Amino acid sequence: MNHLLTATFFTFVLIRSTAMGENQILDLVLPTDNDALFSGGGAAFYQYIDRNFNGVKSTPWEGGQYGFVRDPTDTAGGVVYTRFHEGIDIRPLHRDAHGEPLDEIHAIADGKVVHVNSVPGYSNYGKYVVIEHRWGGSNYYSLYGHLSSIAVQPGDTVKHGQRIAVMGYTGTGLNRERAHLHLELNLMLSREFESWYNAFFRNDPNHNGIYNGMNLAGLDIAQLYLALHKNPSLTIPEFLGREETFYKVTVPKARHFELPKLYSWMLTTGSRNEKSSWEVSFAQSGVPLRIESSDKSATQPELSYVKKSSVDYSHLTRDIISGRGANAHLTDYGRQLMRLLIWPD
Repeated sequence: MNHLLTATFFTFVLIRSTAMGENQILDLVLPTDNDALFSGGGAAFYQYIDRNFNGVKSTPWEGGQYGFVRDPTDTAGGVVYTRFHEGIDIRPLHRDAHGEPLDEIHAIADGKVVHVNSVPGYSNYGKYVVIEHRWGGSNYYSLYGHLSSIAVQPGDTVKHGQRIAVMGYTGTGLNRERAHLHLELNLMLSREFESWYNAFFRNDPNHNGIYNGMNLAGLDIAQLYLALHKNPSLTIPEFLGREETFYKVTVPKARHFELPKLYSWMLTTGSRNEKSSWEVSFAQSGVPLRIESSDKSATQPELSYVKKSSVDYSHLTRDIISGRGANAHLTDYGRQLMRLLIWPD
């Protein structure tokens, strides 16, 4: 191979590698040996929860899934599950003679460890690890909760499948019998989270910086695994593009609007030229889906659309929206959360 061909070849490889880096395949692996997700074994994959509803005690594995799967409530529209579970709870396969879980936890993809919480009382997640992954030019965050021991520290580079911890039952409301891994895959809402949090939650110290669960919006990772099983080239923007918009919020234009900086793919065609405000579309889960430039005038976050429902929206939106029909509005918490997107405004 002559020098010209060699240079051309390596230029091609460099360009191709750069392109691949920006459109990196989501080469996800499961974090434990439990792979029953792919064989339809819900009860074999998800850890059950304890439930007492209308005097009936049960242990449904469905409560270990992602979504509105907990705290059923009777409403005029029927039974509604009001508590949102932002990740999935994977049950253990291995225990010792005393019932202690032994399952090793592995990184679901290549990435960098950005946060380790080693003090159980500092979070409902107990001991947990956050790993940052970069796909398609954006950062995403896998979170591994309720760990008994941790084998990595912030700054470590990890490969998919690498051992990072051991399953446990640290955190709120768990016991040895219900030991499991709580797994999330998240988008970050804002890098200004800490100053926003300190302004609104002064009496509740934040021990986890920008990797506090309030700042991480979890997508349905179980469905992502299943979708990737069918289409290995699927990207996260494509996956979230299938989500239905449940509500929209208009926020004032702001110098510190973080979402389009963190996830430029959310910007719709023609929205790169800022107008009077921004309209952000959200899934029912609270995951942001799209950002559109708007001519609407807004001095504070305002609800601009919500899907019709006969049930009070506080039950359907994690208490971000309240009321019914034309009376639907952002709650105080909802307005505070939306201000995070443009903080400091």
